[in-house]
Amino acid sequence: MPSHPHLATSEWTLDYPPFFAWLEYVLSHVAKYFDQEMLNVHNLNYSSPRTILFQRFSVIFTDALFVYAVHECCKCIDGKKASKELTEKPKFILSVLLLWNFGLLIVDHIHFQYNGFLFGLMLLSIARLFQKRHMEGAFLFAVLLHFKHIYLYVAPAYGVYLLRSYCFTANKPDGSIRWNSFSFVRVISLGLVVFLVSALSLGPFLALNQLPQVFSRLFPFKRGLCHAYWAPNFWALYNALDKVLSVIGLKLKLLDPNKIPKASMTSGLVQQFQHTVLPSVTPLATLICTLIAILPSIFCLWFKPQGPRGFLRCLILCALSSFMFGWHVHEKAILLAVLPMSLLSVGKAGDASIFLILTTTGHYSLFPLLFTTPELPIKVLLMLLFTIYSISSLKTLFRKEKPLFNWMETFYLFGLGPLEVCCEFVFPFTSWKLKYPFIPLLLTSVYCAVGITYAWFKLYVSVLTDPPVGKTKKQ
Repeated sequence: MPSHPHLATSEWTLDYPPFFAWLEYVLSHVAKYFDQEMLNVHNLNYSSPRTILFQRFSVIFTDALFVYAVHECCKCIDGKKASKELTEKPKFILSVLLLWNFGLLIVDHIHFQYNGFLFGLMLLSIARLFQKRHMEGAFLFAVLLHFKHIYLYVAPAYGVYLLRSYCFTANKPDGSIRWNSFSFVRVISLGLVVFLVSALSLGPFLALNQLPQVFSRLFPFKRGLCHAYWAPNFWALYNALDKVLSVIGLKLKLLDPNKIPKASMTSGLVQQFQHTVLPSVTPLATLICTLIAILPSIFCLWFKPQGPRGFLRCLILCALSSFMFGWHVHEKAILLAVLPMSLLSVGKAGDASIFLILTTTGHYSLFPLLFTTPELPIKVLLMLLFTIYSISSLKTLFRKEKPLFNWMETFYLFGLGPLEVCCEFVFPFTSWKLKYPFIPLLLTSVYCAVGITYAWFKLYVSVLTDPPVGKTKKQ
């Protein structure tokens, strides 16, 4: 990789780790038989029927790993205390929730990316930890990190769980650690796995003194706090509050219009900007907020051991906390919590309720990715099909439990309908469209941020109040 002209080649930087570049290199050897021109790096915005055909087939082909991972995850559903019939139903529901996940479907097969392959690695890694195959799980996760570094969000859960459940080989009857059971051999083995995978990925760049270039691409802090379309997280609510306060301040003549920052949060551009009323947010501030949000789940994983399910809940909270408070978070990152949450949803009614709120809200927040008129009926129909199946199947599974939603949650979820009608069928025909074109995206982001924040808080309360396992087996 040359160090001089690369920045001028394309507006799309190579912001994935090296293993993904190797995947693209392998795919290119097949792509040349479809259309040689798609491999020309200077051929920007190139499109042809053969190129599209290849891209679609390559996504479907790599999804084979995702299908296998779902199969392995379904094996992890505990059926020791239930009949075969009672365990097969949750397995079938789980397989549908994962294989036909609406968000993954539109992101990979309509918007077009290779997330299914990457989520396959993550789910397979989770399955291996459930199966007590810790070294395999650690290896798969290390490989995954070098395919896409966004999975660093959940690395704390992996690190703490492997140290707690694998490096310490025995527990006391109350579930606490036997400190004399620490295994240096296991620690060294885990470290060696991570080191070898990292060396294979980053070694060539280290030898060529290009690691700084790699890291500058992987962590582009100059892109700004939020994506062009705000991810529905805490910062969306923060931005909206700042906007409301600035409007009020201008109306009451408490603010000087000439001193308001020129870079607007609602311009639809990816850039750094300054807040008008509230303090501006720096990358360091988001890092601190994320760490503070993650720490309680990490402490629970260490001090309130609940086995692999405790690890999974911690992983989801790490993903959600990073989504809530991270720097320049993309809306697609919500799938990092939605897909693992599917595994919990078939186990307990409380988890099923959180899953449905998180999934429905998170999936709706992906609607702006498909913005053309022909795609409107497709995304609405697909989401309705998935949402109706999810709610009906989980309600049937937990029909003997209390209702999955209270009146407030039901009211909120039904509110997505009027919001969609307003954004797609009312706002485009108003005079505000030209003056305030960002309003539909702002409304979608803020409304969904409320639901995702609620689901995150509800899951945290559940984790913090759940009692630890009274007695754990040796792992």
